[in-house]
Amino acid sequence: MKTRLRNLWESIRSSFWFIPSLMLLPAFIISVVLTFFDKHLNLSSHFVWEIFYTIDIGGARSVLSTIAGSMITVAGVTFSITIVALNLASSQFGPRLLRNFMQDRGTQFVLGTFISTFIYCILVLWSVNTSGAHAYTPGLSVAFGVVLALGNVCVLIFFIHHISTSIQADNVIAALSRDLEKHIHRIFTEEIERDAKKETEQNIEVKKETNKYAHVHHLTAVQSGYLQAIDCDNLLVIAKKNDLLLHFHHKAGDFIVYGCSIVSIRSDEKFDGDIGKEITRAFIVGPQRTPEQDAEYAIHQIVEVAVRSLSPGINDPYTAVTCIDQLGSALCFLSSRQFPSPYRFDDEKVLRIIAKQTDFKGMLNAAFDQIRQYGHKSVSVTIRLLETLLRITNQTRHSDQRQAIYRQAKMIQRMSLELLPEKNDKEDVLQRYEDVLKALNESERPDGEIAFPY
Repeated sequence: MKTRLRNLWESIRSSFWFIPSLMLLPAFIISVVLTFFDKHLNLSSHFVWEIFYTIDIGGARSVLSTIAGSMITVAGVTFSITIVALNLASSQFGPRLLRNFMQDRGTQFVLGTFISTFIYCILVLWSVNTSGAHAYTPGLSVAFGVVLALGNVCVLIFFIHHISTSIQADNVIAALSRDLEKHIHRIFTEEIERDAKKETEQNIEVKKETNKYAHVHHLTAVQSGYLQAIDCDNLLVIAKKNDLLLHFHHKAGDFIVYGCSIVSIRSDEKFDGDIGKEITRAFIVGPQRTPEQDAEYAIHQIVEVAVRSLSPGINDPYTAVTCIDQLGSALCFLSSRQFPSPYRFDDEKVLRIIAKQTDFKGMLNAAFDQIRQYGHKSVSVTIRLLETLLRITNQTRHSDQRQAIYRQAKMIQRMSLELLPEKNDKEDVLQRYEDVLKALNESERPDGEIAFPY
């Protein structure tokens, strides 16, 4: 249930309607309170408040109408500017980054401010009675409306500045980097303390747990789409209650096709179809990927910016180099973190779930493969890739991480020798490549023996 709520919240916070809708509530409350004071309290007779009541009823209605009309016009212009900015961001940085722009709290707040001011003025206008014994001058309400109008001028200036800076490449990459850092800190929380012997023993125990069940049943996907999240907590409860072992065939971020197997269920008794429906509901599928459980989602966003900057139409290697630096920083952090275990046990230490998890090699490939493929003609990008691999190598702790780095460095070296026409450029690339190999060998074999051949 918590997973579905988090997934729903992720969708809501990336919308333009949620915060503006929330801001309508205080506008309604303030309008009711101030009109109540104007109606029932004789504030105009007090010397402190009489300054607000120098206007008559007709003038008050005219001022409120002017403010309301201006605010709805400015709100329309703001929406138009926002759509233009989104279109520009989509064409320059990629359509998948629209989600990040729509999550921008500043833009949502600005839209909510203009709409709330318009609603406030309309509500005050609607409550004003201009005839009969109940006629009154809404001096306090009008004064507050004027204050809101002045405040909205400041908000409009902030919006123009904010929307202009938010689509700059460096700011976009910095925002994506902060998003990536937030997600990897949330998913990868524990430092590595790996014990090879312990892992071997654990794998043996897992095989014993897997083989002890008599029946195997495969559940298939009921719709095609991206696997956005898996409610593992709920599945753990179901598995324990019915004495099941669940083996996932996909991880969050994978695209699943209708009818494909998503989970294998092992049990001692015949499998109940109702339980299968409960298990299927725990797999949340949607039309796009989300960062809730998808560790590679934010990496792919930064990669998309880098790849687009390397296209012939844009040809901006500096943006690609900035993206590589940010990706290198994230991978340096990941090299010292424990990736989530695929094994989930209940409170009685019985294995209940075998999940499909990403690893360091998968994250490294996701970060560098496409940049290497599309940036092979740029010497500066190629050199920065190797320099970043060297930086990551100095942070690695285990052999499998260094094997993944060696694979990437070797592919960059081969591609450079084949495609770079200038001899000196090749020498620069080869020098960085040798630096990476030297660092890999020193980390793998401190005694000086070569583990990664040149």
